[in-house]
Amino acid sequence: MSTPGYLLAVESTSDNRPLIITLFTVFVLATLAITVWAGRQTKDANDFYAGGRQFSGFQNGLAISGDYMSAASFLGIAGAIALAGYDGFLYSIGFLVAWLVALLLVAEPLRNSGRYTMGDVLAYRMRQRPVRTAAGVSTIVVSIFYLLAQMAGAGVLVSLLLGITSEAGKILIVVLVGVVMILYVSIGGMKGTTWVQMVKAVLLIAGTLLITFLVLLKFNFNVSDLLGEAAKNSGLGKEFLEPGQKYGVNATSKLDFISLGIALVLGTAGLPHILIRFYTVPTAKAARKSVNWAIGIIGGFYLMTIALGFGAAALLNRDDIIASNKAGNTAAPLLAEEIGGGADSTGGAILLAVISAVAFATILAVVAGLTLASSSSFAHDLYANVIRKGQASQKEEISAARWATVGIGIVAVALGVFARDLNVAGLVALAFAVAASANLPTILYSLFWKRFTTQGALWSIYGGLVSSVFLVLFSPVVSGKETSMFPDVDFHWFPLENPGLISIPLGFLLGWLGTMVSKEQPDPEKYAELEVRSLTGHGAH
Repeated sequence: MSTPGYLLAVESTSDNRPLIITLFTVFVLATLAITVWAGRQTKDANDFYAGGRQFSGFQNGLAISGDYMSAASFLGIAGAIALAGYDGFLYSIGFLVAWLVALLLVAEPLRNSGRYTMGDVLAYRMRQRPVRTAAGVSTIVVSIFYLLAQMAGAGVLVSLLLGITSEAGKILIVVLVGVVMILYVSIGGMKGTTWVQMVKAVLLIAGTLLITFLVLLKFNFNVSDLLGEAAKNSGLGKEFLEPGQKYGVNATSKLDFISLGIALVLGTAGLPHILIRFYTVPTAKAARKSVNWAIGIIGGFYLMTIALGFGAAALLNRDDIIASNKAGNTAAPLLAEEIGGGADSTGGAILLAVISAVAFATILAVVAGLTLASSSSFAHDLYANVIRKGQASQKEEISAARWATVGIGIVAVALGVFARDLNVAGLVALAFAVAASANLPTILYSLFWKRFTTQGALWSIYGGLVSSVFLVLFSPVVSGKETSMFPDVDFHWFPLENPGLISIPLGFLLGWLGTMVSKEQPDPEKYAELEVRSLTGHGAH
């Protein structure tokens, strides 16, 4: 009986483990050095939360790309395409199209209206304490969902590289990632995080370009041959290139596809760690320019995921991918090793190490952005404006943010331990669903609906948040399937893997209903001020 490819991968890396460990160490130390350098230049809250608003449109666009192209993009989508063909590629399309919503509806008005967090926009014309509390809670929950995906990716990736097969070893990796993440944010704030994200974006694009070039070279740059070989090697024939491997099989999976699509397209405009990036530029024009750059960079990357995913399907054994990780999260690193010369070659081990170091960089940078978003919201919205009622000094606020970073890091590590075998693209899609259910309706209503009230905002945020999280808890993501978070028990009754189809319309409906039954009379002058500021930038911080 032949040895599975993924075991060969682990065995072959043992000879090159010093190289792999060196690459990882060099990257982590280099990015920590950047973080320490940036941390020394963080003098006040404006520096910690918004990087002093000193970044150009291009720099912020690069950082947004680094923040957005997460482990879900690099590891999860490649795995989803490798195992589900056409249906896996739907993640790429959804993640990319979502940017149009962010550009057209949110980027510029948000930059003009707020200061550091989403709560600033809501509190501008509503009762401060309740809406800031709701915004803070929502930001932290969405960020933790997204952090789960990064933790899962980190555990899988480093376990593959270091040949760690014990569960205790994998748990230790997740803990170590959490420690590095806490260091990044607490030392460097937004300045350090932004520079790390820019470096990571360049590394990820370069790594993906290299893999794409080598995969296409293997097929003489004939995409048709690549797709044909992927279909043949999958054992499914041309059906692999058609809809229906994951979605469209029955009525439930058709609804799941619609639910996933809605969540992906609408989720980006409500993601806290993406929203706070618009505050790091000096003007609304720079915010718009940064989104244009991000669309170009991210669009190019998602086109290349075709080569990553279908390349893995064409050149790797499907059973080996699943044996390495049930959800396919190791497809991209295994592909890098294969096109570098195979499991028993030095070239393969070197390429595996380089690509995995890039993927690890991806995880660390995104984790830092997410932790910064949630700790900022805790410190600025909950601590400074709700608990201390606006009486906290900047020093106290930054100290609260650093302690919040530790707390959020601990929660993310604890939950990440249980999410090791879930597809990271699917986990991120859940974060998108929660963001689109709780945050997006409130942001849009606040910016564009004159009558919107505090009660409408609270109903929208809490209703969207509770419904989406509740449905996820009782979905196949958590129990009832081999690939669930708890595969040995079954308490699921909600059939869909993504709650967006139910929770997103509910978030919008509750925002409208809460406003209509509210006796509160909105201040028309405040709305007029917000409208002028959001459209022109006049009076923006």
